[in-house]
Amino acid sequence: MDKRIASAEAIVLNIPDGATIMMGGFGLCGIPENLISALHRKGTRNLTIISNNAGVDDFGIGILLRNGQVKKMISSYIGENKTFERLVLNGEIEIELNPQGTLAERIRAGGAGIPAFYTPTGYGTIAGAEKEVREFNGRACLLVPWLRAEFAFIKGWKADRWGNVIYRKTAGNFNAMMATAAAYVIAEVEEVVDLGALEPNSIHTPGIFVDAVLCGTEYQKRIERRTVQSQDAT
Repeated sequence: MDKRIASAEAIVLNIPDGATIMMGGFGLCGIPENLISALHRKGTRNLTIISNNAGVDDFGIGILLRNGQVKKMISSYIGENKTFERLVLNGEIEIELNPQGTLAERIRAGGAGIPAFYTPTGYGTIAGAEKEVREFNGRACLLVPWLRAEFAFIKGWKADRWGNVIYRKTAGNFNAMMATAAAYVIAEVEEVVDLGALEPNSIHTPGIFVDAVLCGTEYQKRIERRTVQSQDAT
C-alpha cells in the first residue's frame, strides 16, 4: 500500500468546481502551500473553504480569494486579508464566521460522527440568530451542527507511504482534526520517511484517515505579521 502521489497538480485534477475543502493551518503556520498553489493554477472555482483563517493577500488561501475561486469561507479569524475584506464588504463572497473554539469543535464533531452539539458560546449575539436554544445547568446554549467536507488538505512534518503523519509544534493546529472530517484527505508533508521510521506513539494522524501523501517542496514558511524591536529600544 503506497499512498504517495507524484505531484500536487496530479491530485487536484480530481477536485471539481463547487467542492468543499478543509484546509489546515493557523495563520500561515502549517498550511498546505503546495496543494493551495496547485489548486490556484488549475483554476477550480466556486469553492467552499473551511479554514481557521484566510491567509494573506498574496499567500495561502489569499491567492484563491484574489483569483475569484472561492464562493464561501467558513472561518474564525480573517483579519490579515484585505482582499477578503473587500470581497465581503462588496457582497462578492459568502462568509460564515465562528468563534474559534466552536469552529474546532464543529470539525472534531464531524470527525467523530456527532451531527450537532450544544455550546453557550455565541448565545445572545448575532452568531446565535435562528439557532435552537436549550438550557443546561442554568445556562442557555446554542445547537451547532458539525462540519464535514469532501476534501481535506492537511500539512504535516513527516509521513510514511502508508499515510501515518506527524506534525511539528504549532503546525499541528487544525490539521489533525480535519484529517478525520473529510471524505478524501490529502496529506502534504515536508519529508516522506521509510516504513518503521516513525515512532508509533508519536504518530498524530494514523494512515487510516489519509488517502494520499504528497512530499512538498520549496516551503516559504512566511510570517503573517512580523514585529521587530528597534535597536535603539531600551
